[in-house]
Amino acid sequence: MGAGRALPVSLPRLQPAQRTSSRKESIMIRIAKIFSLLFTLLLLGACNTTQTRSGDAPVLSRIAHKGELVLGTSANMEPMNYRREDGKVVGLDIDIARFMAEAMGVKLTIKTLPFDQLLPALQRGDVDVVLSNMTITTKRNMKAAFVGPYMTSGKCIITRNESLAKAEQAADLNTPATRMVVMKGSTSEQFVKALLPKATITLVDDPKAGVELVREDQVGGMLTDLPICLATLRDNPDAGFVSLVSLLSYEPIGIALPPNDPLLVNWTENFLARMDATGILDEIGVHWFGPYAAAIKPLGAEAAGTKNGKGKKSKTKK
Repeated sequence: MGAGRALPVSLPRLQPAQRTSSRKESIMIRIAKIFSLLFTLLLLGACNTTQTRSGDAPVLSRIAHKGELVLGTSANMEPMNYRREDGKVVGLDIDIARFMAEAMGVKLTIKTLPFDQLLPALQRGDVDVVLSNMTITTKRNMKAAFVGPYMTSGKCIITRNESLAKAEQAADLNTPATRMVVMKGSTSEQFVKALLPKATITLVDDPKAGVELVREDQVGGMLTDLPICLATLRDNPDAGFVSLVSLLSYEPIGIALPPNDPLLVNWTENFLARMDATGILDEIGVHWFGPYAAAIKPLGAEAAGTKNGKGKKSKTKK
């Protein structure tokens, strides 16, 4: 996380866009299902005939033996992972996990946990994999293996406050009068404390709680990850929200895996590379982000404008 980098001189704004039509969404769903079938046919044969010794691949062997891939996710970061009104957990992260389970020939079991408990659960073996809009950081990488990124992101601010919306540099925001809400235990919390030490900070457990504080003008804005900003704009076109897209940090979002199973790590690397090469990641992104899909920077040098893992700064239209 580039916490030491300065805010850019100019912070471009994003305005809410119209929701994608149900027809377009249904087309995307059909395309995704077709890709899913083709992808599964390509991978399942090889996966199901492969035998591994438990000593060489303890987690992968456990998954195969149980016929179950246990996913850990926080289910509170729409559209990456969240619980619908009917109780079903869905999102971009969940779609990737379902493809993983299909490619392994096992069922997917979803275990929801508070975000700060996900890596401890992975270390204990309570879950096999974590997909939860999790930024790959050096500190987290000391506790778990990471594969990816399957998308890259950055920090942005959701606000209805005119003064905050006119901010042009860090000095404009780094005052006690700036009331900012961030998710507890997130890189956003680390980021705002490092870059805006004088600001008044409120911590929440759920991004939706932060959005409500902004909506009710109890805080000036919410610092969060770009996907959450985009979803907030998409879902609240009449709320008066604007997003200051700073993208002042490099936020690689990855899949967390147990560190004691190199074969599972290798399998996941190859799985994700195939997801990218076949265009499935792009289709999932369009389904969940609609007109903002181009801003989430999916895996792949061509799509992300990157080479050898070194990204270029994104340019977001106003």
